[in-house]
Amino acid sequence: MFEAIFDCIKQYDTIIIHRHSRPDGDAMGSQLGMKRIIKENFPNKAVYTVGDSSRFFEFMEDAVMDDIPDSTYAGALAILLDSAVPSLISDDRYSLAACTARIDHHIYCETFTDVEVIDTSFESCCGMVTAFAVECGLRLNKSAATALYTGMITDSGRFRYDSTTAQTFRLASVLMEAGVDTNELFRHLYADDFQNKQLKAKFTLKIQFTSNKVAYIYTTKEELAALGVDPFSVSRGMVGTMADIKGVDVWVNFTESEDAVLCELRSSRYNINPIAVKYGGGGHQKASGASVADRDTAMAMLDDLDALQGGLA
Repeated sequence: MFEAIFDCIKQYDTIIIHRHSRPDGDAMGSQLGMKRIIKENFPNKAVYTVGDSSRFFEFMEDAVMDDIPDSTYAGALAILLDSAVPSLISDDRYSLAACTARIDHHIYCETFTDVEVIDTSFESCCGMVTAFAVECGLRLNKSAATALYTGMITDSGRFRYDSTTAQTFRLASVLMEAGVDTNELFRHLYADDFQNKQLKAKFTLKIQFTSNKVAYIYTTKEELAALGVDPFSVSRGMVGTMADIKGVDVWVNFTESEDAVLCELRSSRYNINPIAVKYGGGGHQKASGASVADRDTAMAMLDDLDALQGGLA
């Protein structure tokens, strides 16, 4: 499955690895894991990681991105990970590279690289990168395995989501055998300070319900300013406060930023991806996102989710 991408990696001496902006554990894990795999097996290649940073994953080895000039892309290979559409990629200079390749597990939207492998049967892009290493007979060191395991557990909800399959556990065992220290990893990944606990409590009290019991939170720019938090931390960071509410199968978190309303859509039972796509977003069947222009558009999305829930309940 990965032969063409492996051939590209062998061919190019400079490799620059991208992933989507506002990275989650899977984006960061796949990016850093791929870097470590290439460096472990091809130590003479120059490998760089680029994109915006995330304070949530500062504990990860090599989490500080490289600052490289445009000239680095001349004659280079750019690898794009965990990204369904070009607009989501952090640092659009990948187009300057001599060759581009993509590995992704999101629902296919379009082709925008020279070589690509898209497979929605994987719970995470980290799972795909692990499969790439196994298929191509590449060594996995502890650093690579830890990064990949991080994305695997975060995108599978600690192996709770129904995207988790027997394949997931087979690949997880490969990473464990490479030396992942789960105690150390979980100590960093799930540590939460008291202030954030208080913040989650405040957002729990903001939860509202539509007539068909779609749960939602809407947070204005003014509320964010009063709380002293940024929109991106709230958008993904607080959507989980609505998970596991009895009788709620669909939930959505709306967060105003300077130029858009960030929408995080989730479901425990239904395919909400077409609604995200309708509003310019994408993702997975049960976890998708989009950015819309204003509150009225966000409420139109909420109406669509309510109609979905009502029609399928």
